Amino acid sequence: MTHPTDTLEHWVDGKPWTGESTRTAPVFDPALGVPRRTVRMATATDVDAAVKAAAAALPAWRDSSIATRHRFLLNFRELLNARKDALAEILTAEHGKVLSDAAGEIARGLEVVEFTLSMPHLLKGEFSQNASTGVDVYSVREPVGVVGIISPFNFPAMVPLWFFPIAIAAGNTVVLKPSEKDPSAANWLAEVAADAGLPAGVLNVVHGDKEAVDALLTHPEVGAISFVGSTPIAEYVYRTASANGKRVQALGGAKNHMLVLPDADLDLAADAAVNAGFGSAGERCMAVSVVLATESVADELVARIAERMKDLRTGDGRRGCDMGPLITREHRDKVAGYLDTAVADAAELVVDGRASTFDGDPNGFWLGPTLIDRVPVSSAVYRDEIFGPVLSVVRVEGFEQAVELINASPYGNGTAIFTNDGGAARRFQRQVNVGMIGVNVPIPVPVAYHSFGGWKASLFGDAKAYGPNGFAFFTQEKAITSRWLDPSHGGIDLGFPRNS
Repeated sequence: MTHPTDTLEHWVDGKPWTGESTRTAPVFDPALGVPRRTVRMATATDVDAAVKAAAAALPAWRDSSIATRHRFLLNFRELLNARKDALAEILTAEHGKVLSDAAGEIARGLEVVEFTLSMPHLLKGEFSQNASTGVDVYSVREPVGVVGIISPFNFPAMVPLWFFPIAIAAGNTVVLKPSEKDPSAANWLAEVAADAGLPAGVLNVVHGDKEAVDALLTHPEVGAISFVGSTPIAEYVYRTASANGKRVQALGGAKNHMLVLPDADLDLAADAAVNAGFGSAGERCMAVSVVLATESVADELVARIAERMKDLRTGDGRRGCDMGPLITREHRDKVAGYLDTAVADAAELVVDGRASTFDGDPNGFWLGPTLIDRVPVSSAVYRDEIFGPVLSVVRVEGFEQAVELINASPYGNGTAIFTNDGGAARRFQRQVNVGMIGVNVPIPVPVAYHSFGGWKASLFGDAKAYGPNGFAFFTQEKAITSRWLDPSHGGIDLGFPRNS
């Protein structure tokens, strides 16, 4: 296969940079099934150069005033909002998500940038006057240093925006390693940041694969690592970076359940299952992949979900379709393979996405929305994070069995309950061992001024993303105990004598 001549370079020290590597990889347009450009793949030496650029920029940026950093964030927010349509086109061309979904991704990233504008308040320390006689104790928050960010393919704009604006606001400098599958958004964001007045070296982008990742995880000048990806890699990132003395937040995978109780509004639940199961072709860590349907309403719920799926258009995201392709041909084939597994495990294939018609180039990486009923919990279709447009229905006898299944899962990212019973909802949120819970909300992604992250194998490290946790992660507290001698201890004092 011949690659296009346009090669995406790294972004180091405020400009495109080639580095020493001659190795490149194709970047596909998933809706066309052909490469749209190539991307430069970094060596460990290239990563070292990017880290050194970030380290060189650190002293001046760390010592810059809060007003200077705040002014940059204001400018960045305005430029990002003004140019967001161009970014959405990049996301659709390289990830495949439809333009409306790409716009939604950018909007959620902008929310974090807007939250970051509260940084003068969030970076304040605390002060205790006269903690002991004549002694004051106070704390200040200082940056960690050079920060490494490793982001996934499914949100090439939003996930970087979860991390680097907060890291930069706190006075850190950044080396961002985006997914090599859809890397262009990272360079685009770095250019916008430069246009907004960010000094060279504060935000750097290196592209690559495991070699680049390992170089970041082990580099002695990198103080913290933020990662989002699959659970096995998240665990690897956490263990490797921690062993090399870094603080780490590594967000892993998920298998998100949606419980539908008999008293639920079934139309609302069916809409939610379709929206949360098939948005972005199911390539979301917060996607609903399992519907736990209580037996008394299961038949009706499955019928309503299937009916809604008939009207979904799968195709090129630039054509006004509902759902786009999967990210690569290999991933499409892997996801499609689970449909054969379902049949072999005696599940009922209600809607087969392989049989769909597609509004797009025949070479695109297509798989239509798929609905599988009566999935046994022993099946890999239930156990594995499929990360595609496959919605499984597991039938349960009632509330207790559903909570048992959710808590037995190794993941604890997100879950939801659909019910009109407030007592059941309250009991659910208390009993499930999951980090993010929706009540009649299928994708419970917290707003930017709360924090995002799961439990169990969905999060390694103790810091969630963005919100108050984000500022805590990207800063370290310094406590100062101070005593100054009072003038009464000596010296000339012409004041009127008095008792004290």
